[in-house]
Parts: sequence; structure tokens; C-alpha cells
Amino acid sequence: MLEVHRTYRAKIRNHSQVEESLDRHGWSASKLWNVANYHSREVWEETGEIPDHEELKDELKTHPKYKGLHSQSSQRVLEELAEAFNSWYASDDDRDNPPGYRKENYYNDEGRRVHEEHPRSTVTWKQNGIRHDTKNNRVRLSKGANHKEHPKAWEYILVEYETRPDVEVENLQQVRAVYDQAKGRWELHLVCKDEIETPNAPGDETAGIDLGISNFAAVAYSTEDADLYPGNRLKQDGYYFPKEIAKCDDSGGERATRFHAKWSERRTHFFHSLAKHIVQRCVEKAVGQINVGDLEGVREDENSESKNWGKHGNLDLHGWAFDRFTSILEYKAKVEGIEVVEVSERDTSKTCCACGRENDSQRVERGLYVCEDCDAAFNADVNGAENIRLDINESNSESAPDLGGDRSTGWLAQPAVHLYDLSRGFQPRAEVVDCKP
Repeated sequence: MLEVHRTYRAKIRNHSQVEESLDRHGWSASKLWNVANYHSREVWEETGEIPDHEELKDELKTHPKYKGLHSQSSQRVLEELAEAFNSWYASDDDRDNPPGYRKENYYNDEGRRVHEEHPRSTVTWKQNGIRHDTKNNRVRLSKGANHKEHPKAWEYILVEYETRPDVEVENLQQVRAVYDQAKGRWELHLVCKDEIETPNAPGDETAGIDLGISNFAAVAYSTEDADLYPGNRLKQDGYYFPKEIAKCDDSGGERATRFHAKWSERRTHFFHSLAKHIVQRCVEKAVGQINVGDLEGVREDENSESKNWGKHGNLDLHGWAFDRFTSILEYKAKVEGIEVVEVSERDTSKTCCACGRENDSQRVERGLYVCEDCDAAFNADVNGAENIRLDINESNSESAPDLGGDRSTGWLAQPAVHLYDLSRGFQPRAEVVDCKP
């Protein structure tokens, strides 16, 4: 059996009855975030190190703000903050700032900005804080100690929810209360565990994926076929949102927070749509294994120095979470019985996939690869994807690998191009009308 987790969005039917309680818990989550943020910054300034979520829990579990939520809900806030600090610390972009404080901006009678209230942050309840009534589509969400009238009693927020007619909520593992700023109301995200029969692989073929900057993904199949997935939409968002955030008066304010959330949501949707499309194509082509280029050290050269990809290249590379995409791809592929394997990218961009010769000068332009030995010319990213599919570093000896004699390269020169559409996911280039954010 294969264990999978599915997330369902649900409307709150009794919103007017639970709104106040959810507001209080959303504000409590923001207050705890700010307390933990302040503590993390102090530790960083004193030691140069960032505390992880376990250290934050040990330090803050007796703090009054920790008791504003159920203990597991408080732990999740600290986990999110630790993840945000680690992401900032690992970044090589000097423009990045550490995670900001969560606050809303208000203006007094003199027109001066003041901070009077915390925004409504997402609140997560794990299994110990949930009681699920499957017959009546209701969940009881445990209140934080600070919001209980009787501290020793089991007090809860009773939320009635409504999902799509085809959704059956079973084996509930987690509930997230998410405030929709645009609609001015809360909604639930219900995370359920499901067990399915371990699927058989669609076939024995292999595909190779090369992840990059101009084209986010190039995919080569053993059926002598290839796909390109340009990152235009991702790049547009990477330029648009930082500019809009920079215009905000307060980088940690409500408006900037909304921009960050929207940017993250769009990036996540891009990754899920791309992974879904690639897996569907692999099923069609009887692929049982996907080789993905291991991008460890992609920001460093052989001397462990930061690579210079140029002004725009550095910006693009920084904003793209390759590891996150690979994790999403692994999950979706597993459900179809397809194994995802990370293989070395060493020399895959320099080696001709048609004859196996290696030459640094063969990539004459960003999108063009010309082999001086066999006169083959084809898309450079697809060439890399094909070498990853062949896993040339695993099979390569001191001599050039045996690639099976004369190989047609027409499919390498003219891969199918799929563009991202906000409403329909990835579609053939001719069917997508590209637009600005």
C-alpha cells in the first residue's frame, strides 16, 4: 500500500458563529511569530546562529504567547519561522531580508502610521487538537489555553464545513484555518491521509529532466521525443512581485505580506502544474523511471565560489526552488508507480548526446548546441536532458560512451514547447495567450 496525503479546501458554513474565535487564534499565531522572531534575531546577533524550531520550542513553551494556541499549533508556527529563517540564511541574494514581523498598519488622526493590531495568520491544528464528526461535516478545533474560559476543560471551536460534492473527508490528519484577505473570511484546508494500492510502473522506459534558468525544465524521452517548459511566467513574477513589495511602506506590513503570499501561491501552482504535466506525459510514454539532474552546488563553481550567471541570471536562479519542484515531482510520480532518481549533472551540458564527445565550446549560444565532431545541432537544454536520461556519468568510462551508433537528432532540434496558462496549467505554445501578472 502507498500512503498519500490530499488537501481539500472547504467553505465554513457557520462562519458568523466562529469568526471571532478564529480571529483571536489568527492574531495569537501572529503574536507568537513576532515573539519568536524577536528571539531568533537576538540569538543571531549574539551568536551568528539561527535557532531551530526545537530550540525555539524549548525557549518559548512557557511564554504566555505560546499558550494562545493549542501546543501543536504553536509548534507549527515556530516550525514555519525556523524554515523562513533557514531559507533566508541559505540565500545568496544580498537584497533578501530576514523574515519580518507580522503587523497591520493603521493611521492616527494626524495621518501618521501606527501599528495597533496583528494580522490574521494561518493556524494549523494537528491530530491531537482535532475531533472530526464525519457524519455532520464538522470539526472541533481545540482552543489555546489563553482563550479557554475554563482552563481544565476541553473547549473547542465547532466549525461546520462544506467541500465539493465529490470529496469525502476521511482520515483527517491536519486542519488549517486560512484567512482569505480578498474575501474577508476564513476557509479550511483539510489534510487527509489515504492509502492506495501500490501502482505498477507504466512501463520500462526512462525520461531525463534538465532544470535550468531560461527553460525551467527540458524533458527527453527514450522514444526520441522531447518537451520544453519555459519559465516565462515564473520569471515575470520574479521581477514583478519584488518591485511591488519594494514600493510598500513597510516590508513586514499587511500589503507586503499579501504580495509575498500571492507570489508564493503562484510559484507553488506553477510547480504543481508542471510536475502534473510531466508525469502525465511519462505515463503516456510508458516511463518507469525519471532521471533528474542533481543541482547540488548549482550556485557554486569547482572552487566553491559563487557562480556569476549575470545580472538577470542570478535573480532568476535565486527565485526558483529546484529542490521543492523535485519533491513535488517525486510525490506525483510515486502515485503513478514511477521512480524519480537524482543523477549527476557533471558535463551533461558539454557532452554531445549524439556521439558522446565532450567539448566546452560546443554550446555556441544559450539555446543552441553544435557538435564539431559529428556536426549535429540541437537545442542545448534538450541535449542536457538526454544526457541525464542516459546517465552518462554512471555509464561513462574514460572513452566516449557507446550511444548505439548513428542516432537521429531531429527531435532534439525541435522539441515540443509547452507554456504555462494560469487557468489551464501547461498547454502547447499555440494555445496559450501569455499575459503580464
